[in-house]
Amino acid sequence: MTDPVADLRPMMRRDRASSALGMRVEVDEPGRAVVSMTVREDMLNGFDITHGGLVFALADTTFAIVCNEDEKVTVAAGADITFLKSTRAGQVLTAAGTRRARNGRTGLYDITVTDETGDIVAEFRGRSITTNRPFPEENS
Repeated sequence: MTDPVADLRPMMRRDRASSALGMRVEVDEPGRAVVSMTVREDMLNGFDITHGGLVFALADTTFAIVCNEDEKVTVAAGADITFLKSTRAGQVLTAAGTRRARNGRTGLYDITVTDETGDIVAEFRGRSITTNRPFPEENS
């Protein structure tokens, strides 16, 4: 059996937040990414539904993967999310992201979050900016 973490690129091997939330990278290819996460009890808000910030975090991780498709560090310049359906503990959320446009240092990306039935939970649009930052050292 292969180690799923070893197959991740360095950016995601270092992503402690996504790892702590149990996110799994399903697809990582230029211009496209898919990430999934099972909703846990500790991810629920006071109404016993998935906290919106965690749905955003799933979409944001997918955005980070899809907009970092070369050797340059690219970060969010902004993002918007529309919540369309609530979810509960035990459900599996999947975020599928695609590059819509990339021109110079800026990009535009769409992420759709669905539940295990295929229903749309949220739509996220991210805007990126490519920086001159160096990648962190692999072992730091």
